[in-house]
Amino acid sequence: MSFFQVGRSPIMTKKSQVLALKYRPQVFKDLIGHQEIATTIYNSIKNNNPANAFLFTGMRGIGKTTFARIVAKALNCEHSIEGMCEKKCNQCDPIANSNHIDVLEMDAASKTGVDDVRELIEFSRYPPSVAKFKIFIVDEVHMLSKQAFNALLKTLEEPPKYLKFIFATTEVKKIPITVISRCQRYDLSRIKSEELFNYLKNVTTKEKKDIEDNAIRLIVKLSEGSVRDALSLLDRAIISNNEKSLTFEDTQKIFGYVNKSSYLDLLEIVFLGNEEKIINHYRKLYNSGIEPETFLNDFLEILYYLKNISHIENEGNNFSLNDSDYKKIASLSKELDPNAILLFWEFTLKTLKEIKIVANPNLLIEMFLIQLIYLKKKNVKQNNEQNKLKNISIKNVDAKNAINKEAINQIKNIKQEDEKTEKKNTLEIKNLEDLIEICVQKKEMKLKYELENNVNLVSFSNTNIEISFNDKLNKSFVKDLSEKLYDWTKNRWLISFTKEKGEMSEKEKKNSLKKKKISEYKSSNEYKNLLETFPDIELIDIEKNDD
Repeated sequence: MSFFQVGRSPIMTKKSQVLALKYRPQVFKDLIGHQEIATTIYNSIKNNNPANAFLFTGMRGIGKTTFARIVAKALNCEHSIEGMCEKKCNQCDPIANSNHIDVLEMDAASKTGVDDVRELIEFSRYPPSVAKFKIFIVDEVHMLSKQAFNALLKTLEEPPKYLKFIFATTEVKKIPITVISRCQRYDLSRIKSEELFNYLKNVTTKEKKDIEDNAIRLIVKLSEGSVRDALSLLDRAIISNNEKSLTFEDTQKIFGYVNKSSYLDLLEIVFLGNEEKIINHYRKLYNSGIEPETFLNDFLEILYYLKNISHIENEGNNFSLNDSDYKKIASLSKELDPNAILLFWEFTLKTLKEIKIVANPNLLIEMFLIQLIYLKKKNVKQNNEQNKLKNISIKNVDAKNAINKEAINQIKNIKQEDEKTEKKNTLEIKNLEDLIEICVQKKEMKLKYELENNVNLVSFSNTNIEISFNDKLNKSFVKDLSEKLYDWTKNRWLISFTKEKGEMSEKEKKNSLKKKKISEYKSSNEYKNLLETFPDIELIDIEKNDD
């Protein structure tokens, strides 16, 4: 008896397969979350009116390639159009195992060129050998080159009757609109939490694993609506726990997940203003395995719930909040000032942008939490001052008018001071030389280098800069310069490119001036006298002596 079999691994049995492969849907009715799309395609095949090309789009792990194979089976099945007949016909079984002679699966990530597509088109000229349709399944189709898409267009619009295309992609925006318009497009959405929970619950029953419902809910939350991710996480959790009953606490430790109650405790410490306690609390979270960037994103989520808890219903299909967290957030939100929450939100977003530019993000988070305490204190102080003003009893109209007048004057003074400060902080840039000088002052040496070496000025007026450039100019130059100009001048600048030649670059000007000085000096009597004394000397540069 031969040890090897075509298309199947002798070692990998169904029992030893990972869950994502073991429970991969084989028929339309196995699919979860896409019943409407499945019904539409089923009816089109049943009525002998299938599309020339199908395009499945959506995020990772929601069934695009699986859908493609089921459609291929439904088109070619000898006994049924359900996508996989019970009799295991000669068409469905090979398609499921990816070794059918007339169903070609191609990964566009590894075959992106026009030659690969031409080979595919040439192969399509011949009718199917054993099936009703010849089918091309192209995964990650957005990876094809522009030339490859162009080569495919004609065949895609008017294919032979026996030919069908099925495309799958996670980035539909990268596919030319001319290709999309020739396909029947289906957008696969994230799987709803409740549907995914029931699916995983069914899988754990089949696998005979004892897992708490809350542990499954956590896996559903971490999967973000992806069936493949959910099954992979479940697989990992089962293996990590080594045949024991899997609890919610076990699952938290396995995936390094921090409970929302920990963030709520941290917020309470912020509002108490205890710096030492908040650092110790964060370090416990960090030691449990949470990454600083994940911490900030989770913190943003808590702020969102605190601000909007009155508009959120805690139903059974919402796995982002459990009952105890929901009650605690609802209670805490009544005590907190909405302005403070919004202030924290803005500050957290700012810290998220800065986290990638520091060597040790952990230290940044600790300073971030200390700053939150000071922000809270400042916010409380301002609120107290406002409350004092509200409680002042004005005995007569004259006193009221006097206070109002004084308040208006104070506001005017504050506004004028702010305007002076803002004006002081803004810079006036009249020409390219000013701009280069400011780049030196602000230590923006990358921008200075680009302006001096790779930019040819055409015009510079008010807040408009028109330039031509060489091939060495950095792609992010315009974006970086625009952002810095706005920070420095508080005005929006328009930076435009032109085909005009423009002035010489600053580097070219310096080199030209240097050559001119050298040429002038070489014609002087002083240089001629030097040559008589030192015949081998060579003039390289001329520098001004301040003395």
